[in-house]
Amino acid sequence: MKTIFDQPTLHQLKERIQSLSPDSTALWGKMTAYQMLRHCTKSEEMFLGMKTYKRLFIGRLFGPMALRGILKDESPMKKNQPTHPEFKISGSGNFEAEKEKWINLLNAYDRSAVRAFVHPFFGEMTRDQIGQYVFKHTDHHLRQFNH
Repeated sequence: MKTIFDQPTLHQLKERIQSLSPDSTALWGKMTAYQMLRHCTKSEEMFLGMKTYKRLFIGRLFGPMALRGILKDESPMKKNQPTHPEFKISGSGNFEAEKEKWINLLNAYDRSAVRAFVHPFFGEMTRDQIGQYVFKHTDHHLRQFNH
């Protein structure tokens, strides 16, 4: 399974992010390219321990099962999955600055820095699960914008 902790995989993701432009359009969903960048930077900030979010009740019921389903194989994440309310982005902002911020956050992943934590929907996640999920989430949104 691919992981954000693998340097060649990380390098490929960063190249795909670099190819995004403010005019990139989504193949599915309602987000603009900027909103997708901001959504992803907020996600990285959470996984890197910079921000925390309240645990969702429905996640307590279904979160671990959903995580197992996402991480069970190499297949991409399904389109139009639900998102935590804190990760729903509206409006616009500085596209290039947000893109650079996302790349810098991805560069910050390091096996020694990332520890297991409690995700607001999925619940407890190990470092390996975080690495795999972050890859899949990043790949999902880059595919969403055909990159």
